[in-house]
Amino acid sequence: MNSRMKEQVYYIHDTASKKKGYKRKLLFCSSLVLAACSILAPIKLLAQSTEWSYDGRTGPDHWVDLGFEDCGGFNQSPVDINICEEEGSHELPEIEFEYEHTPLLILNNGHTIEVEYEEGSKIIIEEEEFELLQFHFHGPSEHTLKGANFPIEMHLVHRSEEGELAVIGVFIKEGRRQNKNFKNVWDFLPPVAGQEREVNMVINVDEMLPEERGYFAYKGSLTTPPCSEGVEWMVLKEPVSLSRSQIRKFQIALRLSCCEQNNRPTQPLNGREIEATGEEGHEGNEGHEDTDGNEGEEGHEGTEE
Repeated sequence: MNSRMKEQVYYIHDTASKKKGYKRKLLFCSSLVLAACSILAPIKLLAQSTEWSYDGRTGPDHWVDLGFEDCGGFNQSPVDINICEEEGSHELPEIEFEYEHTPLLILNNGHTIEVEYEEGSKIIIEEEEFELLQFHFHGPSEHTLKGANFPIEMHLVHRSEEGELAVIGVFIKEGRRQNKNFKNVWDFLPPVAGQEREVNMVINVDEMLPEERGYFAYKGSLTTPPCSEGVEWMVLKEPVSLSRSQIRKFQIALRLSCCEQNNRPTQPLNGREIEATGEEGHEGNEGHEDTDGNEGEEGHEGTEE
């Protein structure tokens, strides 16, 4: 990670996190620069007080002008993934998923729909552990596959003890059937900015992921201000499916609280390399069979959910 500072992660939902007893911090610094945390305080205040959005004068084209200088960096995310299957590298390490159940706390932070995750869930990459903090959604997808967007992309945000960030991206395509594994989250999507819903149930995000977990990997950044770099990105090759009505329900919640779409445009690679595992099963947005978890072929619907 960048030697001058590690990730700065700002949680608009910090109040909700404290209610659940989660130990979230507004600012993460590397062990190499802990002494500089006091210097970074003005940056934290800037991120909290500066309004940003996905369009107009506060949209992505103006994030640098708003004071988020890292958004103009050379290792930004998202990117277009455009590599041939034969370029896949079997040397990429396997991701070990150790996700546990968590109480369902879902919130609309004015930029996305986000689910908080209780401590104790993690991924392991070459013996290094990254704790799962939260997962959220962007529509259309932020990463593109050979120039094409998917309707939605899910991001699972993890942090190591050293403050390193690792984000797993999951493409979501339109399928013919309702996806029952998303039902508990989708039933409680909050349509109002600032609204949170604490539901008397538990979920496990592992059930929402595809069965095949080969991935693309590259070094990038947060896709929202402050756009801090040094993030390890792993975008799963295999998409999951939601029905048309499920996709529309997310789009409506987004439109009511935020914007028509909440995806940052793709950024230049600037010489970065995208690696890929060599597993089979990578397909594009069209012609992919529905994954496990989808049930009951959906008929024509005349009303929106």
